[in-house]
Amino acid sequence: MSVSTHVLDAVAGRPAEGIAVRLFAGDCLLAEGSTDADGRCRLRGDATPAGPHRLVFATGPWFEARGTAAFWPEVTLTFAVREPDAHHHVPLLLSPFAYSTYRGS
Repeated sequence: MSVSTHVLDAVAGRPAEGIAVRLFAGDCLLAEGSTDADGRCRLRGDATPAGPHRLVFATGPWFEARGTAAFWPEVTLTFAVREPDAHHHVPLLLSPFAYSTYRGS
């Protein structure tokens, strides 16, 4: 299974570089990384069973480094893996007081 994300700063209208991202299945950390200059992070986990997985974004430190007061110290997105061999893309649109996500391709 592989998971990727793309984080966009919705206020600045540009990629959010340097956000730490961790991928979990239950309490087990599968992979971690950080967003690149294009706001992308590709995480590869070991073979895992179908079920709930979480992406945890360390948004608080990212906002703080930019001198921006924000409501979200971290954003956790829980999603269902129904096809363990498939790729899952989970984008995040981020601002200091709101975020949204969707199932990407």
